[in-house]
Amino acid sequence: MTQKRYTAVQKKNPEDKLKELTDKLEAGIKEVFSSRKYKDYLKVMSRFHGYSYNNTMLILLQKPDARLLAGYKTWQGMERNVKKGEHGISILAPSKKRFTKYMDKIDKDTRKPVLDQDGNPVKVPKEIEYLTFYPTTIFDISQTEGKPLPVMAEELNGQVTDYGIIMDSLKETAPAPIRFESWEESKKGYFSPLLNEIVIKSGMSELQTVKTGIHETAHSILHSGTNNLKDSATMETEAESIAFIVCCHLGLDTSSYSFPYLATWSSSKELPELKSSLSTIQKTAHGLIENLDQAILKHIREHSIEGPEISRDTGNPDISLEIADREPEIPALPDTHRRRR
Repeated sequence: MTQKRYTAVQKKNPEDKLKELTDKLEAGIKEVFSSRKYKDYLKVMSRFHGYSYNNTMLILLQKPDARLLAGYKTWQGMERNVKKGEHGISILAPSKKRFTKYMDKIDKDTRKPVLDQDGNPVKVPKEIEYLTFYPTTIFDISQTEGKPLPVMAEELNGQVTDYGIIMDSLKETAPAPIRFESWEESKKGYFSPLLNEIVIKSGMSELQTVKTGIHETAHSILHSGTNNLKDSATMETEAESIAFIVCCHLGLDTSSYSFPYLATWSSSKELPELKSSLSTIQKTAHGLIENLDQAILKHIREHSIEGPEISRDTGNPDISLEIADREPEIPALPDTHRRRR
C-alpha cells in the first residue's frame, strides 16, 4: 500500500501557535471546574495531603512512582486496605508542642521589668508553642485495594498513525531511557530521577501511550535533578501542558484527558500553577517539538517514506500522514460530563 504523500503547510508563527494552545488549555481547564464530576472528585481528594520538600525527597528515595499517599487509617476511611506484605513509606510528620514558661512582666511604657515590693521581677505565665517532627508511615494507592477512587481523567483510546515511528523518535529525543512495564493499578507511567528512567504502562492504547511518553519526557527534561524539583502541582502542570501542546502539534487530541487532569492539580480556579509556568511550558514544548520533528523526519527517511517539504518559516514538518492537505486542527473543548467508552 502506497503511503499518502504529505507536505508542510504554511504555519503560524511558532510563538503565536504556542500562545493559542496555552490559552485554549486554560479555557478548557476552567470549564472542567464547573462540572459535578469535579466537585465529587474534590470531596475525596481533600483527604490527601501535600508534602514538604524534605518529605518529597524521602518519598522519591523509597517509592519514586508514588501517586496518592495517605496513612493506614485514612485509607481505611475511604474503604481501602493496605495489601498484605506491603512496606510503608517513612516520612516526618509535624507535631505542635506547648509548654508554660514564666517570664518577666514588662511595663508597656518603660519597656522594663515590673518589680514587686521586694524589688524582684514580677513573673507572668506565657504559653510557648513549637514544632517537633516524628517518623510516621504512609502508603501509596498502589499498595492498597478496595473501593475505587473517583477518576477525573478517563484513559484515552485510539490508534496513532505512524505510532512506531513516533515512539522510536520519542525514545531518541527523551534525555532518559524509556521502557515498558506491566502493573495493575491505574497509573500510566512515571519518571524516576533517581534511576534516570521513564517507565510506561504496557497494554494502553497508542494514543494514551504517546501522550504518557511525552508527559514523562517533559518530566525528565524539567525535573531530573534535586535542584529542579518543585511542588507536585507545578511539576504535573508543566508536564501535562507540554504533552497537550506537543500532541496537538502531532495532530493528536488529548484534551478529554489533559483538561481534567490539569484541573485536579490546580490549587484554585485562577490556575496559578499554569500561569506561573507558562514561559517554561512554551519554551520546553517548542524545543521538544523541534527535536521530535527532526527525529521523526529521520525515521521517515529510513523507512523509505517520501519525505515532507519542510516549511522554511518554522523548520518543522507536519508529522501525521493523515493531515497531508490541511493544517492541523486544534481540538475543541471536550464535553467533561461525558464518560469515554
